[in-house]
Amino acid sequence: MKFRNVAIVVGLFVSVLFSQPLFAMSVADLRSAAESGDTDAQIELGLCYQCGDGVTKDKAESVKWYRKAAEQGNAKAQALLGASYAFGEGVEKDPVEANKWFSKAAEQFRKAAEQGNAYAQFRLGNCYYNGQGVEKDKDEAVKWYRKAAEQGEKNAKNRLKDLGVTL
Repeated sequence: MKFRNVAIVVGLFVSVLFSQPLFAMSVADLRSAAESGDTDAQIELGLCYQCGDGVTKDKAESVKWYRKAAEQGNAKAQALLGASYAFGEGVEKDPVEANKWFSKAAEQFRKAAEQGNAYAQFRLGNCYYNGQGVEKDKDEAVKWYRKAAEQGEKNAKNRLKDLGVTL
């Protein structure tokens, strides 16, 4: 069970890492953009602190930046904040608070997924697969993974392959 939890967190961070151009700016420029309210910069700066890339590793500081973006409605940040609470990374472990943020993220991902956004479809599939913010439902997860994969979403294709599901 502990390995599965680590795999979920790693998967969440990796999916965010490869979904946007990270670290394209210096940390100083990133901080400036983050401080001016840019949610993508806030997430990237949070990831810098999470990984210790360009700054001293500080998980509490990473949560601070995830929270700023999450409170502005950014689904990626909401999912990252949920994961932080789920696993006690930078904050006290709190399943209720984790579910609150996972639910907000799932709601945002659903809105974008229903409009055809492949990345959101993949992320919504993850929500269903892991039971994060929604009831765990493998069939519903596969449905969303398939929609994303049909649009060329590589992570969704890989997930379907891992699950033994063909397109």
